[in-house]
Amino acid sequence: MDIEMKIRGLVMDPSTHAPIVILKDLESDTVLPIWVGLYEANAIALEIEKATAPRPQTHDLLRNMVNGLNARVERVVVTELRNDTFYAVVWMRQDGESVTVDARPSDAIALALRCDCPIYVSEEVLRIAKLAPGASDTSPEELRRWLEGLNDEDLGRYKM
Repeated sequence: MDIEMKIRGLVMDPSTHAPIVILKDLESDTVLPIWVGLYEANAIALEIEKATAPRPQTHDLLRNMVNGLNARVERVVVTELRNDTFYAVVWMRQDGESVTVDARPSDAIALALRCDCPIYVSEEVLRIAKLAPGASDTSPEELRRWLEGLNDEDLGRYKM
C-alpha cells in the first residue's frame, strides 16, 4: 500500500551539508528524509517558492512535454529503497491508458510539485527506511528525532 505524503520542507543535513527533502505522512508524524543533489534541491526550492526562471528549467520542460503530449501526471510514488538508494515511478495517463516512468525521487518530486499531483511512498520503503542507517554521521535515531522535531522556523523559507 502507498502512503500519501507531502513535502514538509527542504533542509540541509547538519553533518554533511547535503540537501534533504523531508516528506511527511498526511495521517501521522512519520517523516521520510531523502537526500538529494544541489541542482535537484534548487529545482524543488524554486517551485516551493513559486519562482519563475526566464526560460523553462528541466522539470518545467518535462511538465510542458507531458502536457504537449496530451498526458497528465497523476501521481509519483517512491517505490523502493535498495542499497541506500531510493527509486520512484511517475504515473501518467495518456489517451485513457496508464503510463509509468522510472525516475529519481528528487526528479519525481520536482515534477509532482509542478504538476500539482500527490506524492506517495510505499509502506515497504517507510518500513525499510526506519531500519536503514542515514546518509549522515548522526545515528538514525538521532536524525529521525531531529527531523521530527523541526518546526516552521527551523525549515526557514523552504517549509510547505
